[in-house]
Amino acid sequence: MWPIAWDWMSLAIRWVHIITGIAWIGSSFYFIALDLSLKKHKGLPEGVGGDTWQVHGGGFYHMQKYTVAPASMPEELTWFKWESYATWISGFFMICVLYYGSSELFLIDRNVADLSQWQAIGLGFGGMLLGWVLYDQLCKSPIGKNDNLLSILVFIFTVAIGWGFLQVFSGRGAFVHTGALIATIMSANVIMIIIPNQKKTVASLLAGEAPDPSLGLQAKQRSMHNNYLTLPVLFLMLSNHYPLAYATKYAWIIIALVLVIGVVIRHFFNMHHAKKGEPFWTWLVATICFILIMWLSQAGPVNHEEAASSTHAPTAIEEKLASAENFEMVRDIVLGRCSMCHAQEPGWEGIPFPPKSVVLEEDKDIIRHAELIYKQAAITNAMPPGNLSFITMEERAVLAKWYEEAIGSPRHFLW
Repeated sequence: MWPIAWDWMSLAIRWVHIITGIAWIGSSFYFIALDLSLKKHKGLPEGVGGDTWQVHGGGFYHMQKYTVAPASMPEELTWFKWESYATWISGFFMICVLYYGSSELFLIDRNVADLSQWQAIGLGFGGMLLGWVLYDQLCKSPIGKNDNLLSILVFIFTVAIGWGFLQVFSGRGAFVHTGALIATIMSANVIMIIIPNQKKTVASLLAGEAPDPSLGLQAKQRSMHNNYLTLPVLFLMLSNHYPLAYATKYAWIIIALVLVIGVVIRHFFNMHHAKKGEPFWTWLVATICFILIMWLSQAGPVNHEEAASSTHAPTAIEEKLASAENFEMVRDIVLGRCSMCHAQEPGWEGIPFPPKSVVLEEDKDIIRHAELIYKQAAITNAMPPGNLSFITMEERAVLAKWYEEAIGSPRHFLW
């Protein structure tokens, strides 16, 4: 029962995360484009730094932006913050379900570091928290007054964090946690800087005081960082579906190139919205970087040999799975129906790496991925795709019985 409920929980959280992410990214992109399209001209009200006309849905909109704040507080004011908060919260729950709840499968790679579940969770969550603190202090330091220098250092800092995650996690886990770090920085920018600064401005208006212009400048700087980091974080979050992105010893360079691609693409659109030209060279840079990524993905595959220092002791469930009476039948089914693709060197044409980095060649591999085998090949027909290896329903029943008897949770408990 629990594996099935866990999978549905994962789908529900992912659904919410995508919905809230679309809302946040959409509003972020819109307001950056709006801000860049504003034009200053004669006849604007006092304090207005620029305006623009837009048309959408059959209607015309006249948008104005005050350089600091209007002379008095409007009766109604819409705040754009909940999209950010909901995106981060749902994303954090998704990491808890997928990577912390199944850390042995997706987060821990004992060929990289022999971590316990709680060590891995601590490093993941601690890395995100520490990353935000370091980034925030960097922005608040004297360096933060130089936007170009700050951007370069943030780039180096992000790549370094990604490299650090690759030293302790699986490639898949490292990429997702690098993305989660960037997402944490972006959401923390909203909740810790942008919204508080706006509230201070509102408080000054209500008190009849002149708002501090530096508050708006600081908020705008963080907002621009969010704008340029959006595309890389999307790539890193999607990468967990594509082992080619992270199953290489050059994965940290791929992270750096992804950051460059995201920055230059956003630069093109920002310049376009600001009517400062069409820097088409950015697409050439993005294309070259992506070609380099494709080359690096197969230039240096990760060595999957077992680490000699591993001291991992099998869990009680793993011992049950290994000692089950029908394990020999299970092994024969998996090796015969699954291992042609799920191997260190897949034998199926067109598959250069084992799908999702799942290798099923040895007993320990089968036991480690027992839950995935159960969900993908036993109780559903998801694997193999199109039943290319002709696994029978009787064989699926053997796999299901093996797993259910080991965990003591047969499917009929659901009904």
